[in-house]
Amino acid sequence: MDLMLHSAFAEVATLLMLAAVVGFAGILLRQPLIVSFIAVGIMAGPSMLDVVHAEAQIDLLSELGIAVLLFLVGIKLDIKLIRSLGAVALVTGLGQVAFTAGIGFLLGLAMGLEAVTSLYVAVALTFSSTIIIVKLLSDKREIDSLHGQIALGFLIVQDLVVVLAMIVLSTVGIGGRADGGGVAEIAMVLLAGVALVGLVILFVRYVANPLSARLAHAPELLVIFAIAQATVFATVADVIGLGKELGGLLAGVSLASTPYRETISARLAPLRDFLLLFFFISLGSTLDLALLGNSLREALVFSAFVLIGNPLIVLAIMGAMGYRRRTGFLAGLTVAQISEFSLIFISMGLALGHVGEQALGLVTLVGLITIAVSVYMITYSHWLYEHVGRHLSIFERAGTPREPKGNAGASQAAADVLIFGMGRFGTAMALRLQRRGFGVIGVDFDPRAIARATSLGLRAEYGDATDPEFIASLPLEQAQWVVSTVPRHPTGLSHEDSRHTLMQIVRSTPFRGQVAVASHNARETDELLARGADTVMEPFQDAADRAVDLISGAPPTQRTPIPPITPEDRGDAGD
Repeated sequence: MDLMLHSAFAEVATLLMLAAVVGFAGILLRQPLIVSFIAVGIMAGPSMLDVVHAEAQIDLLSELGIAVLLFLVGIKLDIKLIRSLGAVALVTGLGQVAFTAGIGFLLGLAMGLEAVTSLYVAVALTFSSTIIIVKLLSDKREIDSLHGQIALGFLIVQDLVVVLAMIVLSTVGIGGRADGGGVAEIAMVLLAGVALVGLVILFVRYVANPLSARLAHAPELLVIFAIAQATVFATVADVIGLGKELGGLLAGVSLASTPYRETISARLAPLRDFLLLFFFISLGSTLDLALLGNSLREALVFSAFVLIGNPLIVLAIMGAMGYRRRTGFLAGLTVAQISEFSLIFISMGLALGHVGEQALGLVTLVGLITIAVSVYMITYSHWLYEHVGRHLSIFERAGTPREPKGNAGASQAAADVLIFGMGRFGTAMALRLQRRGFGVIGVDFDPRAIARATSLGLRAEYGDATDPEFIASLPLEQAQWVVSTVPRHPTGLSHEDSRHTLMQIVRSTPFRGQVAVASHNARETDELLARGADTVMEPFQDAADRAVDLISGAPPTQRTPIPPITPEDRGDAGD
């Protein structure tokens, strides 16, 4: 017994070390951990190193990982958030799911797959990875952009489809069991499911908020309770026949309306990633490399469809709704991969006996290909658009009526100063310039920033500082200054500096004024001046100089007098 425990412990330690090494290599290649984890499973499986023997322990950790993953999905499904979904997220999300599933099903049949297998694979192709998309958009600082917000709307819609798919799959699984199932048993299970949902509703209504408020005094206890909630609900749902996945999801929904859901989600995310490692190891260790090789042709066809077809589907739907082709293209790239849910969905079908191991291998191979490639597509999305954007005009309606605007005609009206980046610094600068009689147009790619600037009486326009078509539409010929207050984000994956891109684009237009950009250190300042900036602003240094002048009582050095600052001048519009 001691030897077995020692062997299991040593095996898990070996897998963790292997995961760390492979994961580090994946980071160097800018790949998400999902790809690395599946690779670890394949390497540790019987086809290569053959180090996975503690199946019971790894399966237990794998099931815990799935329960926690679906718990975190459920905790994000706040009813208020679902109600707030815009038409574009709902229509595009459902449209993408429907078209992807339909075309994927026909592709499967055309390649000789059985109807049931084709259906499973087609549904699996509709799910995109929330973890990967949010991580990449956050790293690129595009999570608050218009296409980023629409992409988040897609994910919520897809999460709802995941819920429905798992409910249907669980119900079908009951009826298709070897012992016959029977209509009466299905009815009893559904009745028990309704009772479980009723219990969740009562818990949300009367227990969730007061209980979580008490537990929040000890954050560690709140996390333990959340894990207990996920595992208990998963166990109950599994006992009544609905499956652990649905139980974990309902557990998350039961805490989705509490004010502590973000805290719970943030604290459980590392645990989810750790436990999911064992799901992917369990998955990869069961795959035969020869089986993957036999599915290579089908995997390449499905991968091409996901990488090219999915973005085109989104682009076509958004174009029909009145969005610019650039917005549709950038949003569409976020669905150019399948997700961890696709693998879980196929695994459920395998457990129910609906599909064989070949289907699991096929979807896993599609996942590896699409996730690996889509990471680079999303990372270099602006570069891709520069090369293919001119060929996508058929996807854009005249006038693009659904694109958010600031003050009507802002981009056509003459202006003395164009400011890119309407955060605190940019908005405060625009307000002061406007008070001194300058004509100012503010530009930002966050619709909320545009709304705030407009509410302060500024002329503002939605747009991206790296979009040549948009910049060409601005009144550059009359402008005296182009100002960028957008900081560099060196932690991003793409390392693209929008200030350099903006200066390059502006200098290629009829603009004959001066360019000013914000910098936060001396090295950046020298680099920006070398790139052609006429003036480089260092907000922190300038603020420090001003503070010293005020404290010392000395007159401002080399400064023009600053008028009295009013609450409107402060322009508190976010970072």
